[in-house]
Parts: sequence; structure tokens; C-alpha cells
Amino acid sequence: MLDHVDATIPPMIADLDYQAAPALTAIAEQAAVEVARVEHATGGLPALGRFLIRTDSVSSSRIEYEEASAEDFARALAGSRANRSARSMVAATQALGGLVDAAGRSGRIGIEDILEAHRRLMAEDPLDGRYAGRWRTMQNWIGGSDHSPRGAVHIPPAPARVHDLMDDLVRYLNRDDVPVIVQAAIGHAQFESIHPFTDGNGRIGRALINAVLRRRGITGNSVVPVASALLAEREHYFHLINEYRDGTLEPFVRNLAAGMQAAAAESRISAGRLIEMPKTWADTVTFRAGSAGAKLIDAILDHSVFTGDEITRVIGSGPPNTNSAIARLEAAGILREITGRKRDRVWLAVDVSGELDDLEQRIARRMAASGSRGG
Repeated sequence: MLDHVDATIPPMIADLDYQAAPALTAIAEQAAVEVARVEHATGGLPALGRFLIRTDSVSSSRIEYEEASAEDFARALAGSRANRSARSMVAATQALGGLVDAAGRSGRIGIEDILEAHRRLMAEDPLDGRYAGRWRTMQNWIGGSDHSPRGAVHIPPAPARVHDLMDDLVRYLNRDDVPVIVQAAIGHAQFESIHPFTDGNGRIGRALINAVLRRRGITGNSVVPVASALLAEREHYFHLINEYRDGTLEPFVRNLAAGMQAAAAESRISAGRLIEMPKTWADTVTFRAGSAGAKLIDAILDHSVFTGDEITRVIGSGPPNTNSAIARLEAAGILREITGRKRDRVWLAVDVSGELDDLEQRIARRMAASGSRGG
């Protein structure tokens, strides 16, 4: 029987003066440059920014062992029937997008923004929905079992300490005198060490990485799916977070910088492919200029998952013309109906969905080829 639990008390970091080694500073600065280049590659197109947010959110959810097929995720995006993991991925997308956008609008990361992101993430969770948007009021732990912290990898601070530790963390996240990649890495690792929520800590903590990039002006409309890089080496990522808790900062900063470079490089490739897709679709299925079909092709990139009623409103054509255009694109393999129903049907843009999966896999391969564990 346990008679007490020794919880960890993370240090206050608001005024942390961490001086990275020159070599690490150079790596972090290069990563920031690579991330900024993604913004140029997307051309500020909202559709491409949303694509990258979905990629990051799906990978972040998979780190937490949430799995769903591309079609399940698409059905959940459209509000159709989907499994719990798919709905959780959509909630993660909304949480990440909201937190990052708030940081961009206000130029700061606020406690209220973090709590709102958690509310969006967990509001529909059957177990922890009642704690959505609230700091935990109970002791939690990482590892061990659901019933006891015996054998836990990390026991976060007691709940009474969470408020002050989070206030301190937010002060650090809003500094402008810290290299941005260093700030994102330390801010994320500190958040994971505080573990301020009953659940959802990993996904909110990883969303903070892109919130830091947005607040500092490194990104404007896009995010970098760095969670895909962390997913590629999930156990190593957990190991480096534990090293941070033991007082070793450099390995995680270095690893996150490598992940950002890999994610940024592959995101630029995906952006180029996505931009070319409407032209390819138009070459495959020819529609008269100004017709419902031509308008639909122009809209697909921005509405890669849609219902019939939704796309009819978007392109401003009547259902008969819209349905005819959908049928032609479906016959050409550009669209796929994913509900199997006759009513409330949902279509998926096949190429866009495939690119999301392909981007995650390419980032993983680049991480493996870079030998990021060793350096």
C-alpha cells in the first residue's frame, strides 16, 4: 500500500536565462527560417493553412494512440457519424486552430486561450468532458496504472500548485527576448511537466508550439505539422521530455528544431502539390467556364470534405447542376462519397486526403534519414 506520493515541482521559468550553445543556436535559427518559408509556399491561402492544421492535429492525436481512417476523420469533419477517435481528432483541430489564431490576433498567449482550447478539445469527451476548460483539482500521473502512481514515469505537481505554475509559464511564453524555437521547446516541455489538465495535456501542449510560432510572427496563416515529426519517434520524444524534467534542456530543443525543419521542408512540397490540384482536376474533367462544375473545382481545395447542401451554397448553383457536376467528378475518381447513404451524403476530395497521409509519412521518413536521435 502507498502511504504517500512524491510529486514533482517544476521550477519557475518566467525569467529563465538559458544560453544555448552556439551550434544549437544555429540549428534553432535555421529551423525558424525553414518554418517561415512554409508561409511563403502556401501563399497565404487559408485552405492550405487548414490542411496543415489538420495534419498536425491528426498526428498529435495519434501520439496519444487515437487512430481513425481518413474517411472516418472526413465524416467527423462533416458532422456525420464517425468513431470516437475521429471526433477527437476534429476536436483537436478546432483546439489547435483556435489557440494559434488567438495568439496571432492578440500577440499574446493567455491563460484564457489555453483554457478555451482545452474546452474545445474535451467538451464532448465521455469521461473528462466535465473537466473541459478547467485546471485539474486532483493528482494525476504519467505511466503506472489508472489506479495507482506506483511505477509512474512522472508525477506532476499537486493541483494547488497548477495555477501559479501556469501563470509563470504564460509569462515565459510571452517573452520576446528568447530564441523562438528554444521558447517553443521549453514552453512545451514545461507544460507537459505541469500537466495542468485531467486529460488532453499532450495535445494542448503540442498546440502551444505553433501558438508560439504564430505569436512571434514566424507564421501567419499556416502552421508547421511538427507533431508528425514527434509521432515518428514517439518513445524518443517522451524520453526527451523526461530528460527536460531532470534538468537537461538541450536534447529536446535540438530534436524539436530537427522536427520543425523536416516538417517545414515536406510541408512546402505538399503546398506545391495542393496548389496544382485544381488545374489537374480541370484538365481531367472539362467543364464550361462559369458552370457549376467549374465553380465546384475551384471550391474543392477549400472544401475538401463537403455535403451536397454545403457545396450548393458555396458555389451558388442549384442542386441539379451541382449534383451532376459531383457525379462527373466522382466518376473520374476526384471525389468519393464516404457515407454510403442516400441522404445526408458526404464527399471527400481523394487527392487532398491522400496528401494528408502522404505528408505525415514523408516527415517520418525524413526524420529517420536525418538521424535526429543522435544529434
